[in-house]
Amino acid sequence: MFDFVRKHTKIMMALMFLLIIPSFVLFGIDGYNRMGRSDSTVASVDGQEITQAQWDASHKSELDRMRASIPGLDTKLLDSPEARYATLEQLVRNKVMTAAADKSGLWTSDARLARFLQEDATIAALRKPDGSVDMGRYRQLAAAQGMTPEGFENNVRRHLSAQQVESGLRQSGFAVPGVADVSLGAFNEQREIQVARFVPDAYTAGVRPTEAELLAYYKDHQAEFQADEQTQIAYVVLDLDAVKKSIQIPETDLKAYYDQNAIALSGKEERRASHILITAAKDAPPTERQKAKAKAIELLLAVRAAPGSFADVAKKNSQDTGSAAKSGDLGFFGRGVMVKPFEDAVFAMQPGDISDVVESDFGYHIIRLADIKKPVRRSLDELRSSLTADLQTQQAQRKFAEVADLFSNTVYEQSDSLKPVADRLGLEIKTASVTRKPATGVTGVLANDKFLTALFSADSIDKKRNTEAIETAASQLAAGRVVSHSPAHVLPQAQVLDQVRSRVVRTHALALAKKDGEAQLSAWPKNAAAAKLLDAPTVVSRNQPQNLPASIVTASLRADAKALPQWLGVDLGQDGYAVVRVNKIAAQTTTTSDRDPYARAWDSAEALAYYDVLKDHVKARILWTNTQGTPSVAP
Repeated sequence: MFDFVRKHTKIMMALMFLLIIPSFVLFGIDGYNRMGRSDSTVASVDGQEITQAQWDASHKSELDRMRASIPGLDTKLLDSPEARYATLEQLVRNKVMTAAADKSGLWTSDARLARFLQEDATIAALRKPDGSVDMGRYRQLAAAQGMTPEGFENNVRRHLSAQQVESGLRQSGFAVPGVADVSLGAFNEQREIQVARFVPDAYTAGVRPTEAELLAYYKDHQAEFQADEQTQIAYVVLDLDAVKKSIQIPETDLKAYYDQNAIALSGKEERRASHILITAAKDAPPTERQKAKAKAIELLLAVRAAPGSFADVAKKNSQDTGSAAKSGDLGFFGRGVMVKPFEDAVFAMQPGDISDVVESDFGYHIIRLADIKKPVRRSLDELRSSLTADLQTQQAQRKFAEVADLFSNTVYEQSDSLKPVADRLGLEIKTASVTRKPATGVTGVLANDKFLTALFSADSIDKKRNTEAIETAASQLAAGRVVSHSPAHVLPQAQVLDQVRSRVVRTHALALAKKDGEAQLSAWPKNAAAAKLLDAPTVVSRNQPQNLPASIVTASLRADAKALPQWLGVDLGQDGYAVVRVNKIAAQTTTTSDRDPYARAWDSAEALAYYDVLKDHVKARILWTNTQGTPSVAP
């Protein structure tokens, strides 16, 4: 069909004209716009559909968040089908919690929202020296997430409301000590055992397979000696890095960008302070807090009377063990690091000032400001390379869609070679050898299932045409062509003779090891003194396997406690056979530190069970079951 299109371009253009123009009259342009959108439904919650476009946007937002929080992270590694599906599951969970909050009448007040934003570290980083929020940077923060400040705050409000749905359940969980001890006792039970292993390597020297045995094994196990279907390919990749190479930044644009961002790029003001802390927990009795405050006031009067004694007083009296040894010195720090009352006091002081007593959740502080480190404005030349890279990235992101269309059209229209698209966009033509399934350790484009499927299609193999442009990751397209193809085939016996011999020897050695082990299992219980091969006694449990195979530990713990000592035979598969003597149950106690994780596990289990109930209640369904890119049919 594609050959006909290429050979009769003018006829097809006329036909398309006749077909398309009437349809615009009947359905309108908007109908065609809707057809091009990614509006397939991938999930639904409470009657609200989640579309492919929403899923894609959510995943892109997650990648952007990860890129911002870990600048050096290669987010392509997170754009796998499994990672994308995890994003969909999280998107559904958020919708379920929001719907449940709405149905339960849970809401977040303006005061609760304001308090959360005041305490949030990200918002704290936007504060000016006077403590007020830099609204310009606040709007930038919201815009980076595709929202207005109002939309950002509404999003936070919904998040806080949704948190209330299960927070009460999580906070109310507990584990009865008696029940916890029974469960943990079974899980942590320790048993003293002795093991004798019969490994196949000890028997291989005595195995001499005949030529007939080798030939029989080769014929019966030809699937083990089959070479995978393989193709030699050429391919090109278009991504942001490739687009950036074609972008030149004019000096005037670079200068303007520097003028707009120089202050932010120069860093933040930092201050160096020392403090004397008298601790008092925020939930301590009022009398205890008053006593601590009185002590702090007494020390404040002393250091104000003799400012030079601050370091000695801090070393002798401060209850902050980390800084007391350093005479109270906390080093340099910026905004958003210390608790708010402490930070507000420090950033309102001048070098040499000693604060009044400052109350925080930790107790009462006396603060001395030692120094202020102002951000140093860096020159354009110092920042040139990083600013150029930033501008190239920004422009590449805006330009990518345009270049992607050119890439897609060129690999299709000139399908007999990748050279035209490589020359036109300055791309490198790479070569590789690939199989239908990615080889172990392979990542990136050559591990993408959609790309490999296209390469192994009949059109690619038989006609040696370019594949279509395939999206292999966010902002990444790839196209390839088959240079040569080798079908799957059984390798000749002569070529794999060493492998055949090795497997036959291993098979016989395994049989001998198991036979010997079973014989000793039968004999040793009658004459324990003959069991010279047993290792020294060792104590094992589920969480302390002592480097023993899981099958040995599991069998030992399943042995009837009333029938000890007991002899067991354990098949180790390809590792041979083991005879185990379970001697006795070792002493085991359960502590409070064991019960805490047990209680948290119950909290998580109850929250998960509650979430399953909520999913049924709001009729949540994930309709996407194939992570390789094909939506399932909604039930």
